[in-house]
Amino acid sequence: MIAALKALGNKPLPADIEVSGRRYHQRRIFKNDFFAATAYYEGDAGKVVLKVQRQASFFGFPLSWVGRILTAKELAALTRLEGVSGVPRLIGRWGKTGLVREYVDGCTLADAQKVGDEFHPRLRTLIDKLHRRGMAFVDLEKRENVLVGEDGNPYLFDFQISWYLPARWGGELWPARFVRRWLQSGDLYHLLKLQRRTRRDQMTAEQLATSYHKPWFVRVYTRLTRPLTWIRRRILNRLEPDRPRGERGRVAAVETVGASQSCR
Repeated sequence: MIAALKALGNKPLPADIEVSGRRYHQRRIFKNDFFAATAYYEGDAGKVVLKVQRQASFFGFPLSWVGRILTAKELAALTRLEGVSGVPRLIGRWGKTGLVREYVDGCTLADAQKVGDEFHPRLRTLIDKLHRRGMAFVDLEKRENVLVGEDGNPYLFDFQISWYLPARWGGELWPARFVRRWLQSGDLYHLLKLQRRTRRDQMTAEQLATSYHKPWFVRVYTRLTRPLTWIRRRILNRLEPDRPRGERGRVAAVETVGASQSCR
């Protein structure tokens, strides 16, 4: 993959990092796609994940400002969700476009062969907690964005495009509340779709029917982003023709080091 399509260009992630006086050594790179590079680190203080947002220019056009915005958004989300079970703990900031968070053992929902009876009710509870804090996750469309922990519980680990607008920035004014409700209803729709794909047996006939009824704003979003998705796939097909579709543009397909029993 050419450097322009990588978040850090030709620059590698650091072999060692220091956060809050603790040192960690890189063990595995998870991904280095267009928007972010992510890696797993270990140290005496435990296991962490370093995520560095876009720094490299795109064919001469500077994009580090995008990385700073995305980092600020994710830091704000993790700070607001501090103490919520199912959300990795924020360790600290790293540089201008990076953050370090707690590592959670497990695998993505896409790689889990099965989930327990309580998984989806707990995932709904987790999303409800986000919503009560004035947020929307936004990125539940794909199973890769939900982690099945080694304990069998759901975890959300990527808040890059989540929605949160503080009241001091107009977050409680009518336009912002409207957008928030719209995005939160999208979260609920995608929750049902995820459950249909993994535990269809738990769903009522009404829930099943709703999961097939895509809201109008989701359809609009899909149509608006489809051209960009098509262009990206065409580029990656040329650059990485032999890799599986889900792994193109990534160093690794999932944010895991060892698969738990729930993923086998």
